[in-house]
Amino acid sequence: MLLRHPLNAVSLALISIFCTAAMADGLPNVHSKERIGTVQQVYDGALLPDVQANTFRNIDRLFSTRTIHKGKTVYPLPKSDVQLKNFSFASNGKNYDLYDYVSINRVSGLLVIKNGKIAFEDYELGNSDQTRWMSMSVVKSITATLVGIAIQDGFIKSIDDPVTRYLPELKGSAYDGVSVRNLLQMASGVQWNETYTDPASDRRKMLEVQNAQTPGAVLKLMAQLPRAAAPGTRWNYSTGETHVAGALVRAAVGKPVAQYLSERVWAKFGMESDATWWLESPNGLEVGGSGLSATLRDYGRFGLFLMGGGKVGNEQLLPAGWVADAGSPKMVDGKPVDYGYMLWPIPKSQGTPNEGAFEARGIFGQHVYMNPRENTVIVVWGALPKPTGKNTINDNDFFAAAVQALR
Repeated sequence: MLLRHPLNAVSLALISIFCTAAMADGLPNVHSKERIGTVQQVYDGALLPDVQANTFRNIDRLFSTRTIHKGKTVYPLPKSDVQLKNFSFASNGKNYDLYDYVSINRVSGLLVIKNGKIAFEDYELGNSDQTRWMSMSVVKSITATLVGIAIQDGFIKSIDDPVTRYLPELKGSAYDGVSVRNLLQMASGVQWNETYTDPASDRRKMLEVQNAQTPGAVLKLMAQLPRAAAPGTRWNYSTGETHVAGALVRAAVGKPVAQYLSERVWAKFGMESDATWWLESPNGLEVGGSGLSATLRDYGRFGLFLMGGGKVGNEQLLPAGWVADAGSPKMVDGKPVDYGYMLWPIPKSQGTPNEGAFEARGIFGQHVYMNPRENTVIVVWGALPKPTGKNTINDNDFFAAAVQALR
């Protein structure tokens, strides 16, 4: 696999002004000459709109990456005879329509798949059907799915195995005594501060370590974290936790995580384009919680794969019932949490068009929404000005209204 050389802070800053690289990981990139920012500017929310969009579709230029190869066949996504048209809906006491959602939420790509057919597809901010766009935390759901596949394949014996059975280097750390299930639920009890815009947070420390492109450094950082609670007794959102999950997959299956994803899902299910995934160092471990870049339709195909229970033809790639369990709320220390195995159940959805729906989601407005009852997948690419905290139209209200409009 071809790997791009890592960039130090100085060279990265220079390349942020004018980069003329034509390929990353050997893959052609039609956006390769666009001016981009740095990863620090991304997480600070310190990019003007045009450069921000350029950066989001060129994240393979920020770090070393590995290719997730497609296969020889493509899962078809024909155009539906019934297309989604403009519709109105209410959110937070105000009335909106489809155009408002795309504009106010700064949507750069929107795909709606109903009954396996494309009912709506739109690209904005210079994107096209050939563009690869960053996943942010959407990839957490992919990493967790690979844990499930590794269980089905027999590489991980049980979801209740201790993490240290596969990652003995974590023995004696706060991850000692943490189960695979605890890890997937982000209930390890290990202390973590996820604040994206705080330079002193654990998330930014992880970013600094990743920027140094030193082999094994992120896992060493995780091993140094203190314990905040007993395993399974506290839910705490942690991107570091998903890097541990990625390391778990790598150790259990004995091959790169991107290769395993390619062999078991990307090529097998029929994605139409190669994708890329950030590495912590050249030829190193994939960053389990961010950095995957793929086309809009291939994110949609991943949603179809999950919504179908993790099957390809007659082959069951995920354990029976895995997706229903992964996409449903959990009890953590007797308290309900709207989080499954790195998937987000839609809260307060009973009796609404969102009933039983769940999603993968990431900062800046990335979503892969899956609604098995309505046989609908909705993919949203966002370019919001800050990672979180900006007033926008509620995405779940939009999803419910879109589902209702297609009935």
